[in-house]
Amino acid sequence: MYRLILVILISALTACGSSMDYYHSPNFNSSLNRFRHPDGDPSVKKPSELFAIIREFSKRKYDQSAQNGFPVAFSKQDELSTFSESVMWIGQSTILLNHKGLTILTDPQFSNRASPLFFGGPKRVTPTPFKIKDLPDIDLVLISHNHYDHLDRSSIRDLIKHQPSIQFMVPLGLAPKLRKWGAVDVIELDWWQAIKFEDVEIQPTPVQHWSKRSLFDRNKSLWAGWMIKWDDFSFYFAGDSGYSDDFKETAKKLGNPTLAAIPIGAYEPRDFMKAAHMNPEEAVKTFNDLGAKYGVALHWGTFKLTTERMDEPPERLLQSLKDQEISSDKFRALGHGEKWDAPFSEKMYE
Repeated sequence: MYRLILVILISALTACGSSMDYYHSPNFNSSLNRFRHPDGDPSVKKPSELFAIIREFSKRKYDQSAQNGFPVAFSKQDELSTFSESVMWIGQSTILLNHKGLTILTDPQFSNRASPLFFGGPKRVTPTPFKIKDLPDIDLVLISHNHYDHLDRSSIRDLIKHQPSIQFMVPLGLAPKLRKWGAVDVIELDWWQAIKFEDVEIQPTPVQHWSKRSLFDRNKSLWAGWMIKWDDFSFYFAGDSGYSDDFKETAKKLGNPTLAAIPIGAYEPRDFMKAAHMNPEEAVKTFNDLGAKYGVALHWGTFKLTTERMDEPPERLLQSLKDQEISSDKFRALGHGEKWDAPFSEKMYE
């Protein structure tokens, strides 16, 4: 418990700053010297609230899933080498996707812990379905923000070791860190700033979240969702977010994605987590707001981050889909390592 308290306090109360010059960004508040969502920063917590969440976590009920983890569909390197026209949930917010020869990896997190400390902090309860060295050739890595369960130094360095020419795209403020870790090709973008990459349009979008990693760096880098648009298919990666009207605005500006990757877990205690993490019912609202044809669930079943049972998010997702009369074949909580080809079937984008 001491280690847990130490990690939570390090990540929540502390953070090391670096000088920045992002005054050109409409999302950078020059008076605060940090990035800011138009609706403010509702995730800011008082020290008393942080200690309250530690007490809640220490009193949580026994969670069998946190002890046993979840089933994994393991893949071998030769199987992954032919990965095509499919999406795979690797775990947490790590997605492997291929369409028209372009292979994308999101928020690569393959480590045993989501923490700045090797001896403490959230520990992986479900193993990865393969090692980084077994990945197919990756064209593009998208990073949503700098929290440890989304941006992992060891995973990034291992990726670069095996595939040094990978292109990284990150929100404003994260390029220096990735370059420090050895990345060569890093592009950082602001919300709504579009770029072309191999005939694909890529654009970061606003989401309701925050960033923090080390001493005094709260919101010193931006956070984002990502829209990737081919001429016949589109993929939206929500990253990590509380529910907000940002998703309606994204659909209005950029159109309805064929496939949306939406977080469904780490939402209790609700009062504490609501601003930063949507629950399954809000994930279904997000799916509807985006007007997505298909949805894949993220951010559950991998690290024990909050107080809900780890097997609860997919159960509530199924119930919410039923309540909204949406087929469970349209928005799925895949198993770790499970592939899903349906969103890429020809009839969806002829």
